[in-house]
This record gives sequence, structure tokens and C-alpha cells, in this order.
Amino acid sequence: MSLITVAYAQWPEGLTPDSPQWQQIAEQVRAAGADLLITNEMPFGPWLAEHATFDAQAAQHSVALHESALDALARLDVPAVLSSRPLLADGRLINEAFVLDATGYRFVHQKHFFPEEPGFHEQTWFTTVEQGFDVIEVGKLKLGVLLCTELMFNERARHYGRDGADLIAVPRASGTDYRYWDCAASMAAIVSGAYVISANRTGQAAQGQRFGGHGMAYSPAGQPLAVAAKADDHALLQVVRIDLEQARRQKYEYPCYLQNVD
Repeated sequence: MSLITVAYAQWPEGLTPDSPQWQQIAEQVRAAGADLLITNEMPFGPWLAEHATFDAQAAQHSVALHESALDALARLDVPAVLSSRPLLADGRLINEAFVLDATGYRFVHQKHFFPEEPGFHEQTWFTTVEQGFDVIEVGKLKLGVLLCTELMFNERARHYGRDGADLIAVPRASGTDYRYWDCAASMAAIVSGAYVISANRTGQAAQGQRFGGHGMAYSPAGQPLAVAAKADDHALLQVVRIDLEQARRQKYEYPCYLQNVD
């Protein structure tokens, strides 16, 4: 059977795993019956990069909160969860994508590209320790991860396609202008021949940065499958079914059959 059910989130700013809203989220995830859940980028607690100055105490708190939330994610009734979390390194944070499944915690990727602008002072807060963009296997699925801004770099999506990815997962924390994200997701699918599914944060951070929701799913041919409701509609989860055979066939279609030409 080549069909995989994927749920992708748009969870709110400031979420904690001991809140009533988390209980609602857990119920929705269990009801979805998904094989894989993709969360938004660093889904717990406040968005630190809204602040223009690095705060070591706030960074440590975010690390501890995400560490404690691993148990809550593992207790969701879903075979695999793909998310990201902050970890301390070299006096700053790293943003590490990971999978939780039957084998436990698995490292996937660390974010490489960081914007530096109002609301997103990520160069101030983050660094990269582990280099590389590698495809991993999660059950029958081969996937790669592009964390938020990394979606804007088509060469990385093409690389994943050349390595056989069926799906590119894109946890993100982005604003309310969707134009770049829709275009980038569609192009990432086209150049990779893989499904592209992105989950985004919602709500408003302490200093006013607004997150726009608008989770997305695109077919290996770059066609939209589904778009989650806008942030103000309070939709916390979207579900799509993907066909692994379609992703594998698309590798032999234009432009993916040119993958060996550099």
C-alpha cells in the first residue's frame, strides 16, 4: 500500500504541553488517524527571535520547555512525529529537526539559513553545528526537511529529489503574507518530484509579530492539494493522503528527469 496519511499543524504562539489547548490538539491528532504528524517550527512557548537581543535565560527556558514537551509529543497516538526544537550550542541556539517514532528520538537536520529583520532576528539567536541536508526513512516514507526559510532555496529541494525523497516537510514560523511561501512550496515540489507539506505557527507574539497559519500541501507536480484555514479561523490541524508511487514516478517526468545534469 503506497498511501500515507499526513497531518500538519498550525499551532498557536505560546503553546505549552500542559495547557487545555494542548488537550484539544491531542484529541484532534488522535482523531486524524495519521501515519505522520508535521508540526510547525519550534512549536512550544514564545517566539524568541522576535527580540533583537539574545537572552540566555529565555533561550534556556525554551530549550527546557521543548525538552519536556518530547514526552507529550511521544504520547500522541501517531506512529511518527516530525518537529523541531531549540538546543544550546556555542553561546546561541540551534534549531534541530527531529523525528519521534517507534525507534525513539532521531536527529534529522539543523537549520542553516537565518533571516535578520524585524520579527525574525534569527541570525542573532541561532547558529548551525551539524552541516548537511540528508534524506531519512520513516516507515515506508523517504523524507527530507527544510526548516522555514530554507524552503526558499530550490537547490536544496532539488538535492532531496535526487536523493529519492517522497516528501519534503517544512515546519515554519512565518507571517501573514503567503505569496513567497506558496510559490516556493510549489517550485520545491516541481524541482524535487516530491510532495511538499508545510505547517505554520499562528497568533501574535509579545512584541506584535503575527504568524499567519496557512499550512500547505503540494503534489510532486507542484499542484496544491490542500491549504489549512487562515490563522484567525483557529484550525489547528489539516490532513492529506499522499501516494508514494506518484512521487517515485514523478522523478522520471520533466523537469526531474534532468536531475543528473549539473
